Amino acid sequence: MNKLARTLVLLSPAVTLLGCGEQSVSYSADVRPFLDTYCMRCHGEGGKGSKTSGLRMDDYESLMKGTTYGPVIKPGDSFTSALIMLVEGRADPSLRMPHDDDEAPSQAEIDRVKAWIDQGAKNN
Repeated sequence: MNKLARTLVLLSPAVTLLGCGEQSVSYSADVRPFLDTYCMRCHGEGGKGSKTSGLRMDDYESLMKGTTYGPVIKPGDSFTSALIMLVEGRADPSLRMPHDDDEAPSQAEIDRVKAWIDQGAKNN
């Protein structure tokens, strides 16, 4: 086996895990700042959203626990994860999160969270 073939064999698991050109997304580096910017004012301790739904986003465990109605993250499936449905306004436009239009995340920011969920929503 030549050197190039050996290199491709060694790298193939990484390409398989992340897909072609897809970068690994981190909870601490990518998702946590998103939650802090757009979600914590309502879904932190004592926030209106945490009181209404039971969803706390203070830490990974609370986020993954979800609401009193069930989880908001389905690891590996961003399309049907309630968090993404609400942030994109797909559930119902009146429920779009965050409620403040001035503070809406960009599609690029949402796509990073979606990638994290699709990559398994790990506590990394």
